[in-house]
Amino acid sequence: MNKIVDVIYERPATCDTRHAWANIPDEPSPQRRAELQDLIRKSLKRHNAVLVSHYYVHPDLQDLAEETGGLVADSLEMARFGKQHPATTLVVAGVRFMGETAKILSNEKTVLMPELEANCSLDLGCPVDAFSAFCDEHPERTVVVYANTSAAVKARSDWVVTSSCAVDIVRHLHEQGKKILWAPDKHLGEYVQAQTGADMVLWRGSCVVHDEFKAFELAEMKRQYPDAKVLVHPESPAEVIAMADAVGSTSGILKAAATLPAKVFIVATDNGMMHKLRHNNPDKIFLEAPTAGRSATCRSCAHCPWMAMNGLENLYAALESGTNRIEVSAQLAERAKVPIQRMLDFTAARAGASGIVPNIGAA
Repeated sequence: MNKIVDVIYERPATCDTRHAWANIPDEPSPQRRAELQDLIRKSLKRHNAVLVSHYYVHPDLQDLAEETGGLVADSLEMARFGKQHPATTLVVAGVRFMGETAKILSNEKTVLMPELEANCSLDLGCPVDAFSAFCDEHPERTVVVYANTSAAVKARSDWVVTSSCAVDIVRHLHEQGKKILWAPDKHLGEYVQAQTGADMVLWRGSCVVHDEFKAFELAEMKRQYPDAKVLVHPESPAEVIAMADAVGSTSGILKAAATLPAKVFIVATDNGMMHKLRHNNPDKIFLEAPTAGRSATCRSCAHCPWMAMNGLENLYAALESGTNRIEVSAQLAERAKVPIQRMLDFTAARAGASGIVPNIGAA
């Protein structure tokens, strides 16, 4: 059995039409790649900036973040790190709601992104006007929203949660007799509801990547690799989650890969995670869970087209020009910060007497 080579985010011919609208940067030549990496290192120092990258972006951006004193993490950890870091400029390699969350927690800092059009299907599928109307239809319910939402939607909520603290927070609210209005991811909402027994009404959004994982094809893959453990992100459909050996956020998947007694793993999340999984576990094999049947042009197309918009060229351009700034008004930031802070306080309290705040995870 051979290891799959690391992910390279160029435009593969087999998948080129699936998200043809996405402005995905071409892979630079080896010479240009090395030149850009050096230019970005110098630019970060010159502009008193720090790079924070999500697990789903190009491996070059993940490695560069860690090499230059930044961070590779989930969206909330990225924002929390940015707030605590002394840099006056945060460069967020990810999607727009991640930049907004960083700005909410660090409104006094400049927040830049390589590509402002890098969005998220969960965010786009939950526009604030329609969401507010949905909330108005259920005024008796506590509004709980996933981190993958706009600043405006967060500001309309009572709580913001991530995929690894959602169950604990909703269970806490359920024990208080609260009824829940959940948004935007229906699969994560159904998973939380099943785990807690809470009374929940759900917004019907989904992630364009995780929604495509197929239980039938996963069962066939498990037959091919009977000793493999299956790691699943809870944004996946329920029938896929039911086949998991571990269900978790990005940080939860990393922990499971390190601790479960297996050499082979089938991973149902964005394939950008493969870089960190393989780096942290060089003696283990990680296979992408299938998103398509045998008649399709590929077995797995599990990569977010918006995450793929982040590259070395546009990162350097944003740093040097100061463009692609994330703007959140001070008033909106203050309102959106309230439910985020509730989550941070809740997770800190659960850390116990040690005072250690756990990695709370997100997309």
